[in-house]
Amino acid sequence: MQAWIINGWRWLWRAALLLGALVLAYQLWVFAHIWYWMEHDPAQSAFMERHLAAAQEKNPDAALRHRWIPYERISIHLKRAMVAAEDARFLEHEGFDWEGIQNAYEKNLKKGKIVAGGSTISQQLAKNLFLSGERSLVRKAQEAIITLMIERMMSKRRILEIYLNIVEWGDGVFGAEAAARHYFGVSAAALSPYQAARLAAMTPKPRFYDKRRSTPWLERKTAMIQARMDAVRIP
Repeated sequence: MQAWIINGWRWLWRAALLLGALVLAYQLWVFAHIWYWMEHDPAQSAFMERHLAAAQEKNPDAALRHRWIPYERISIHLKRAMVAAEDARFLEHEGFDWEGIQNAYEKNLKKGKIVAGGSTISQQLAKNLFLSGERSLVRKAQEAIITLMIERMMSKRRILEIYLNIVEWGDGVFGAEAAARHYFGVSAAALSPYQAARLAAMTPKPRFYDKRRSTPWLERKTAMIQARMDAVRIP
């Protein structure tokens, strides 16, 4: 019996070491990608790859609408609109907006369901670049680790540049340039304040609003974002 117990502990110890090695290897893999993307543009995010794979199961010829453009060629109005809509303290926090998380928790508690989220742009970038859509404590913990890496290694300008180039804006539509042309027939550089606010208002449910481009809620949200844009600071 004693030998069986000893062998059991040895097996558990080896399994723990193997698991630890795998976790460390994954963190190093993530670190290497973030380091590379400090200077090089990601071709696709994990979210984009999953969407494309699902689309090609139905249609082998399916493709994403996406074109990378540098930060300086994205309208200042869209930069302000996205920060106003999704992360007003973007320049102040280090990856996590604790006040925003608390406010979201109180709103959700009051409604009895999830109606608000407290994710920052950095957290959303971490999720889009690397993670699946599942909701679990393990995935949230990994999101937090990746967010810290991104914030420590990248400038706020680079974080916002990558985010604006990979965020989903419709069914197969990713990034500011594709969204601007898809909805308004202009380049991302030419977006007006209203057009920028409208795109920012769509991001919580981009595929829904791709099909329903004029709803009372979308109009109200657009107006609210546009009213806040001038007060927003961007990198």
